[in-house]
Amino acid sequence: MINPIVKTIDLGDGRTITIETGKLAKQADGAVEVRMGGTMLLATVVSATEVGPGVDFMPLSVDYKEKFASAGRFPGGFTKREGRPSDYEILTSRLIDRALRPLFPEDYHADTFVNVTLYSADNETMPDALAGLAASAALAVSDIPFNGPISEVRVARIDGEFKINPTFAELEKADMDIMVAATMDNIMMVEGEMDEVSENDLLEAMKAAHEAIKVHCKVQLELMEAAGKTVKRTYCHEENDEELKKAVHEACYEKAYAIASQGNANKHARGDAFDNIVKEYIESLDPEYAAEKIGLIKRYYHDVEKEAMRRSILDEGKRLDGRTTTEIRPIWSEVDYIPGPHGSAVFTRGETQSLTTCTLGTKLDEKMIDEVLNQGRERFLLHYNFPPFSTGEARASRGIGRREIGHGNLANRALKRMIPQDYPYVVRLVSDILESNGSSSMATVCAGTLALMDAGVQIKAPVSGIAMGLIKDAGDSKFAILSDILGDEDHLGDMDFKVTGTSKGITATQMDIKVDGLSYEILEKALNQAKDGRAHILGKILETMPAPRKELKDHAPRIEVIMVPKEFIGAIIGPGGKIIQGIQEVTGAVVTIEEIENQGRVEISANNRQAIEAAVAKVKGIIAIPEEGETYVGKVKTLQPFGAFVEFMPGKDGLLHISEISWDRIETMEESGIKEGDELTVKLIEIDKKTGKFRLSMKALTPRPPRKEGESDSFEPRRERHDRRDDNRERKPFFKKPQQ
Repeated sequence: MINPIVKTIDLGDGRTITIETGKLAKQADGAVEVRMGGTMLLATVVSATEVGPGVDFMPLSVDYKEKFASAGRFPGGFTKREGRPSDYEILTSRLIDRALRPLFPEDYHADTFVNVTLYSADNETMPDALAGLAASAALAVSDIPFNGPISEVRVARIDGEFKINPTFAELEKADMDIMVAATMDNIMMVEGEMDEVSENDLLEAMKAAHEAIKVHCKVQLELMEAAGKTVKRTYCHEENDEELKKAVHEACYEKAYAIASQGNANKHARGDAFDNIVKEYIESLDPEYAAEKIGLIKRYYHDVEKEAMRRSILDEGKRLDGRTTTEIRPIWSEVDYIPGPHGSAVFTRGETQSLTTCTLGTKLDEKMIDEVLNQGRERFLLHYNFPPFSTGEARASRGIGRREIGHGNLANRALKRMIPQDYPYVVRLVSDILESNGSSSMATVCAGTLALMDAGVQIKAPVSGIAMGLIKDAGDSKFAILSDILGDEDHLGDMDFKVTGTSKGITATQMDIKVDGLSYEILEKALNQAKDGRAHILGKILETMPAPRKELKDHAPRIEVIMVPKEFIGAIIGPGGKIIQGIQEVTGAVVTIEEIENQGRVEISANNRQAIEAAVAKVKGIIAIPEEGETYVGKVKTLQPFGAFVEFMPGKDGLLHISEISWDRIETMEESGIKEGDELTVKLIEIDKKTGKFRLSMKALTPRPPRKEGESDSFEPRRERHDRRDDNRERKPFFKKPQQ
């Protein structure tokens, strides 16, 4: 009989989260099921007992996967099975990884694999908000060393109130959506998007998240104790030589400190200078001893370089490139840099450069999304590329990795809410990073803003972004917040905090904290310093381009959108798409239609105004209601012995009877001279109330000639003779109804 251990978290609003262990995946080092409503995640963790030779880092691998069966769906494609991870799965994996990685012991180097799988889903619970909790709980019930537990929650602000782990429907109404990861004591990771909110609002959301996370962590500690995993495995993954460590420090620290404090703005020259220090030290040693200890020497020198950089900043306020802590590197930018795209911009900040292009498309260019829990279409796309040459690396580019997807997603979140809600174009931004030393995702945001404005996209407001860093001693007694951090300051520092926003407020943020004990006071100061930096960068952007172009460029597609009543959708499409295809063939425009909120949204696009106007006229003709007595120009579709069928409005044919062509009597249609394809001006003289058929006339548009002497009316249609009867004349019925 299996007796699993079960713990419950009460969210206080009628919802609960249960964590269970001891039933599934028992050969993993740790495994838990996390359930909330109809959603269930299985998290497992396995860590190797041996360490590969020369490994001096934490080889952590985190994978979040969603099963289509969890939502009762089949995967798409020919194989009908799950394939490569979606962007959503990759982004969720990164959220877990970034929260867990800093909490493994620095000297723990065993291959560790964390897998979180969605096995059941409902239409309310968002599983990504539970994935971090599940991964941490699996570590808690394992013997793997881990300085947790942690948890992750989503915070949304809805009608001014913070909601923890909102439903899918609730999130649609939120003006703030952030994911927060934390331990019992400290915030570890923040990522999200918002509608131009204040720095104080973001801090309050983080505090609300932390209070909820503390409850999650307390339950995990109880679970760990119940599972008997309070004592973790022993390990020895590092060989140390304290005498060598001291020798490296004594020989290299002063030299490294001199380089760190001299303020060389050239990344590669500075890097070469640091490398030469350790090379000289190695050359001074016995070759055999140096070869034996090369790995330790490089590790100890890395620590020396880190200490020198940090002390230079904390003690003298001198950064690696000579800037002050609040100073932004030189910025230059240029728009309309490439003639082919619909918009383009180069943005360069120090040694970081983004070349971004903007392409405008139609509904046919929308990205179709078919994920386990998310189906739909995206009209704003941002793709980020980070080729190796941008950092001077001599290696081939092998496609897009998780880093590119994560950085692109942050820039996407920063900009997407600035696109007008009813904007008719599909927009794609592509950022190619040509140089990198510092935050290239923030350069992408700035270049993206300029490219959008260069393309004539009427964005709500321009957006700028900045990456902040932190260097601090143990405790909060001495710290330095750095604006516009370098790559080395990110790598050797204690925080990477990216913030984007307009002049009104924040639109997106991403924060990774690498140390314990970061107070809200420091976070508040970092946010306010970031606000000043954003304003400076935004000023540089507006110097290059103060506002979006008023008009699109000549080679950009033009789009006209018409909203039509729902009942006309079928008429515009026509049987088998005949009508809409005919409009496209005749006019050369691209016409699409979809139903939105009980209306038809018709999108007409072309590269020239004439094609759009012609297509608009045809669509308006279809949705127009024919009126008796109105005059129309139509085309003869078919000829019959008794007359011609004329398309007087798109999709609407009427009969032009032979007797309605001319006041003169015409015996045959050949005599009329009318041929198929002729354009005729006709008058709609009758709409049959029963059948809806239309009766047209040409002669009604010309004055009736005077009758010749002795001419009778016998040639006139019987109906017209009847119409001229005296309506006051008594009419006899065709039959009498018998009296009862």
